Amino acid sequence: MRSGDMKGRAKKQRNLFLRNAVLVFLIICLFLTYLANDFKTELSEWTRFENETLLREETDASLGNVEYLDLRMGHSRVLKNKNSKALDGTSNFNISSITRKLPNAIIIGVKKCGTRALLEYLRLHPNIKAAGPEPHFFDRYYHMGLEWYRQKMPRSGVDQLTIEKTPRYFVTEVVPERIYNMSKTIKLILVVRNPVTRALSDFTQAVSKGEYNSSVTFQSRAIRRDGAINIKWSAVNIGLYAYHLKRWLDIFPLESIHVVDGENLIRNPVQELNVVQNFLGIDIQIPAEIIYMNATKGFPCILQQQKTPPFRCFRSSKGRQHSYADKKTLTLLRNFYEPYNIDFYRMIKRQFFW
Repeated sequence: MRSGDMKGRAKKQRNLFLRNAVLVFLIICLFLTYLANDFKTELSEWTRFENETLLREETDASLGNVEYLDLRMGHSRVLKNKNSKALDGTSNFNISSITRKLPNAIIIGVKKCGTRALLEYLRLHPNIKAAGPEPHFFDRYYHMGLEWYRQKMPRSGVDQLTIEKTPRYFVTEVVPERIYNMSKTIKLILVVRNPVTRALSDFTQAVSKGEYNSSVTFQSRAIRRDGAINIKWSAVNIGLYAYHLKRWLDIFPLESIHVVDGENLIRNPVQELNVVQNFLGIDIQIPAEIIYMNATKGFPCILQQQKTPPFRCFRSSKGRQHSYADKKTLTLLRNFYEPYNIDFYRMIKRQFFW
């Protein structure tokens, strides 16, 4: 083959390669442009969705009693009652002011003393935003870090308090120092009740969850074979309030801890809630008229305006009959708890008559 033919063929191959390379380059450019536009569209939709969600769920953080919120094309129109503020050009409402914050207050315990009821009541206050499920950050997930914890909190406005509850904190040794390291000024709430009644409630809940078979009795768990109290049983141990509180008072001043009477929270919830609101430093705004006693359950319920049903009671486990316990066992427990109760009264400078 002649050298001229070879050069001509090589030139054609180079030209063909260059044309193909340019074509591939153009295709890649078109594809990248498509991806960029698609990403921009999705980002815009995501931003719009986030903003609408914030406005829909959190407008009350800055506006108070909002009755209607209409969102179209990123524009917000609020129809309000006489107590709410307008969302217009003159409003100080700003989406950036609604964020997830670390809690200002924590309900640290005690299990089966009314912590869930207290949290649900506090949700009625316009300046309180409460976490849903118990985060268990300081006792189980501390290794996840504070940012993980913050993401578990609800969005709240600048003037709103964030609160969570995890009753296991009270009896977990490492928790007080961990909370103190997060915030030295945090407010702590402790709900207590007669420790004998608390232990019965704890056992009743465990039975309802199938944790014990039908042959297990309260007496068999609370009293050891030698007749001594089974202090290692969690249902008994949790009620040693003085023992557990000492750890907290080694870290926090008593002024940082408010003790709620769990039994009075059932009998007279408004009275207890007013004291809690004062402790939190917020105006008393939980309306007494929407909390009423359910005569059937012997437990308070909350009236709900413009909703069906017009009332909301706590789950069926609230106010249920406790498991049977014979008088001898109850007397042994009362005598066992008495010195611990006396120490607890001294520590909190308050008297309960358990």
